[in-house]
Amino acid sequence: MPREFEWQEETLGSEDFYREDIEDLLQEGAWKEGFNEWTEYTNLDEEQIQIVSDLGLFQTFDFYWDPTEDRLRFDAPTIPDDWREREATESLDSSAVSMIDAALDDLGRAVQEVLEDYLERNDEASDYGWGEETYGNREE
Repeated sequence: MPREFEWQEETLGSEDFYREDIEDLLQEGAWKEGFNEWTEYTNLDEEQIQIVSDLGLFQTFDFYWDPTEDRLRFDAPTIPDDWREREATESLDSSAVSMIDAALDDLGRAVQEVLEDYLERNDEASDYGWGEETYGNREE
């Protein structure tokens, strides 16, 4: 089971708001805290978690600020469509794939909640300036 998340920054352009700040919060402990919380209640067994790790899916989560909806969002990875042809996923069936995909979505929600707590604390301390005022005046 992975002990620590190794965030790989991908800059998608000027439309990305505060990706570096979100990445910093993930590295400062938001990922680890959310991941540890998730491992306490996930239905995935060690073999399934290892499959997710082997496929590199933990590293492909995307957490970002959505300026349109003015909120933190995430995109959770899923088991690749060609899972039947992959050696790493040969032990899975359709129901296991669905369960893993749902568990990955749950992990994203757990980490998102932790990130929101971090952002709220940082907003109160005015370190990052997150909040309505920050995004309400953007003309993009």
